[in-house]
Amino acid sequence: MKFRRHVPTRPVTTPGAPRISQPRQAVNWTRYRLHAGLFAGAALAGYLVAALVLFPAPIFVANATVPRVIGLVADSATDALAKASLKSKNVERLPHPRAPAGQVIWQDPPAGVVVNSGTTVELSVSDGPQRVLVPDVAGYDGALARLLLESAGLTAGVESTQTAAPKGVTVNTRPSAGAAVSPGGRVTLVVSRGAPTISVPVLTGLTLGDGRTRLEQAGLSMGTSFARTSPTGEPGTVIDQHPAGGTLAAPGTVVDVTLARRSSP
Repeated sequence: MKFRRHVPTRPVTTPGAPRISQPRQAVNWTRYRLHAGLFAGAALAGYLVAALVLFPAPIFVANATVPRVIGLVADSATDALAKASLKSKNVERLPHPRAPAGQVIWQDPPAGVVVNSGTTVELSVSDGPQRVLVPDVAGYDGALARLLLESAGLTAGVESTQTAAPKGVTVNTRPSAGAAVSPGGRVTLVVSRGAPTISVPVLTGLTLGDGRTRLEQAGLSMGTSFARTSPTGEPGTVIDQHPAGGTLAAPGTVVDVTLARRSSP
């Protein structure tokens, strides 16, 4: 007896008859939720690695209010910022017409701003008033040297000295050329009185008037006179002089004298 193999047959459709749809396979939600959870866990783990290892940062950031440090010296400003849990950085030094050197003249962020603790506050520090360099006027005529100093914004004073340079020529300055001084600062011009070619006359024993005449005839000038008690000199006559008689002096040199004073009985 032979058995015939059962072969499933496709449903026979009649042309024009409505097509019967097959039932869809049910979605496996359990597997979907598992995959979604694994993906979310991997993303969270990557974020934690980046936040804690690659780019560490505190989870809870404290805030701080920036204090005003303008007007403080740089060290005091740094201490004030440190007490507020902030850092400081001196970014530049600038000349200032009134603020002394080392004083803070600007800050960023400004005072009163709330920032994260540890934020760096940039400071600009005064380098003091603008300085003027003393020009080199050695060798110039005294009048021209004064004009050059005043043109540079400085105040000129004059002092004469005996040198081998011609009379009226600037020898040097105080402070010296190249020194930095404040605008309007005083600079003394040292001007030559000329070479020592005149022998200072001896004035001992002469009265003040006669001594002045003798000096003027020699091309010199009478300076300051002092009085001193002397047991030998005639009262009112010269008993000492500077420069001493017989020394060489430049034309116009000032000679100071000491006069005898009558001793008290």
